[in-house]
Formats: sequence, C-alpha cells, structure tokens
Amino acid sequence: MTDLPIAFILIGCFTALLVILSVLPLTERTHWLIRVWDFPRLQLAGLGLLLLVTSAHWLPVTSPFTWLLVAIQVACCAWQLWWIFPYTPLGERTVERYNRKRDEKAVEEHLRILIVNVFEHNRNAVGLVRMINRIRPDIIVAVETDEWWEQQLTDIEDDLPHVVRVPQNNLYGMMVYSVWPLANVSVENLVQDKVPSVHADVQMPGGREIHLHCVHPVPSGPSDNDKSKPRDRALLKVAERAANEPGPVIVTGDLNDVAWSPTTREFLSTSKLLDPRMGRGFFNTFHAKLPLLRWPLDHLFHSEHFMLVKMRRLPKFGSDRFPLLIELALKKE
Repeated sequence: MTDLPIAFILIGCFTALLVILSVLPLTERTHWLIRVWDFPRLQLAGLGLLLLVTSAHWLPVTSPFTWLLVAIQVACCAWQLWWIFPYTPLGERTVERYNRKRDEKAVEEHLRILIVNVFEHNRNAVGLVRMINRIRPDIIVAVETDEWWEQQLTDIEDDLPHVVRVPQNNLYGMMVYSVWPLANVSVENLVQDKVPSVHADVQMPGGREIHLHCVHPVPSGPSDNDKSKPRDRALLKVAERAANEPGPVIVTGDLNDVAWSPTTREFLSTSKLLDPRMGRGFFNTFHAKLPLLRWPLDHLFHSEHFMLVKMRRLPKFGSDRFPLLIELALKKE
C-alpha cells in the first residue's frame, strides 16, 4: 500500500500530459509546437491504453480518483481514435476497388505512380533504381532531389523519357518522370521561394489528359517554418485549383502533413478529391528508421474518375521515407 501514492502521482501526471497533448491542437494555433501533435494520434492512443492497463493494475478499484483517471484516459483514447478511424480497415472506403472481371471493360488505362522522398543526403541511388526497374512505374514523383540525384537517375529516362527537372540542394528539389508526354508544364513557387511544385497535363494514349499536381511544401518545425501557415496555404491553393479543373485530377507528393489533420480534411473538402487510404490503412511513409514514430506524410489524392487497383508501401532504401506505389484505373468517359 505504501507504493499507491507514488502510483497515483505518476499515473496522474502522465494522464495530465495526455490531456494536454490531446487538447493542444484544438486551439487551432499554427505554431509547430502545437501542430506537431496532429501527427502522433495513434501513439497517443497507445499511451492512453497503456495508462488504462497501468491504472487497472496499480490503482485501487474503490478509489473515486481511480475512476476519474480511467474516465479521462478512455476519453483521450476515444478522441485520438476518432481522428484516425477513417484510415483503419473499419472506416468507409471512399474510392472503389478495381475488379478485373467486373471493371475491365469500363477502364481506359492503368497508371502506376511512385512517390518517393529520396532524402537528399542519402547515397543509395542504386537501390532506388533497382526498385524502379523492378516495379516499372508509369510516373515517378521524386522529392529532395539535388544535382547528384539528377545524375544518378538518368538511367531510368530510357523508360520514362518525359522529365521535369527542378534539382535543388535545399531539400526541396523535385523531379517528375513519366512514360507519357507532359503538356502545359509549369514549375511554381506556390508560397515560398525555392520551394517548387510541378503542374502538368499527362497525355494518355487514348487522347485524354490528366491534370497532375506534384507538391512538397515546407513543414512546420524548429529548423523550417515556426508556423504551419505556409504549408497550409500551399496545400489549399492546390485544392482550389483542382476543384476548378475539368476531367481527371491527381494531386500527389510529400505533403509534410498527416492524412487525418484538419488541413488535409479541408484540402479534401475544398478540392472534392478522394483519398484511397480511407478504409484501407495508414500506409505510413515516415519514419523509415524509427518504427515507433511513423505516420503518413506522402499522399496521392484523385478525382472520382479513378478506381484503386492497389496501394503498397515499398521497402526502405536508405531514405528516412518509405516509397509509396499506387496503381489507379482510369474510368472510361
């Protein structure tokens, strides 16, 4: 019994911390010290579950304070799970799954899109090229590409000859490779200088065009922007553009934001695009080297003109990100 006061204090302190971290994002302030807690909602739910188990084991059932702590822990767990639930297999799937027997005649073309943050200082280009040669994507969006990476990836241009090159050594370089021709190509700094996004129309073999937007906004953090406003503005600018474009639209890249954040939800609402992750899983792409700190930062959103064939997180190759491969089926008009 002498250990009970210590147990109450420790569990009470960690429960208070969980409450603070759960409530902070509700302030809607944009400083990174607040917005960062949009990311680890699964981890915070795990902390709440651990506190529940600890409370059941160490605290007396007869104490009202025990039941108060348990009620708070349950509320925090439920709150965190509410945010991430749409991205679990129990959530509603907003994107239809392609079925070959049923949908083959209704589909015009398939697209295999690879999203990869190479991590500028990573030097395992051979591993990435081997992966590309094995999976044979139709479009590659590679970010954090500098001049060294530009040279290392020249070999893949035999299969993907249509290239937009924006190499930079500030962690915001971008390279887009395509099997099909790219028209109306523009490279734009949406909000900040030297933070490019690539916009192009992919000309499909059947004559249709897909509006492609590739983005990599600056995250909020101690070494980047103190506040998330630049990232949020960049994403919402693309959302507004996508909402006004006729025909098939794809927005993809390293968004430096999680799928369940308020900004991403606003992006989906504004753009009217769909997230194929919903109802299928997190597909965490960051951090490749820290299993306990993982969340989805690399995304692909698309218009209702597509069905999902498959989505797969690929093996790590030296970057701090996992590559993400998504195959879509373009419906016939």
